[in-house]
Amino acid sequence: QVQLVESGGGLVQPGGSLRLSCAASGFTLDSSAIGWFRQAPGKEREGVSCIDRRGGGTYYADSVKGRFTFSRDNARNTKYLQMNSLRPEDTAVYYCARRGSIFCGTRWYSAAHGYNLWGQGTQVTVSS
Repeated sequence: QVQLVESGGGLVQPGGSLRLSCAASGFTLDSSAIGWFRQAPGKEREGVSCIDRRGGGTYYADSVKGRFTFSRDNARNTKYLQMNSLRPEDTAVYYCARRGSIFCGTRWYSAAHGYNLWGQGTQVTVSS
């Protein structure tokens, strides 16, 4: 079965860290560009980060640049989003998604463009 499964979310205090995992089954995760998105209640799904196939390039939304890092573990067919210095505004459901190309491209941040497989999401709550 071809699917993506996110994990690693939870409740964390402001300033804390979490590492989200995106595990693939039924296909090789490193064969496509992969994106991370998030959606807060009442808001549209927004792009957080994207990594080209085989880590050729990595892109971040301005709101997370310098705090979040996208990494890969090919042996485990898993990609990770390391989130540091978390803020209450980072609270959302986080999703990983497979892009229908090997490159993130210029529209990587748009959930409506170019993603053909989504995980079920993992909740991240940043609160004291």
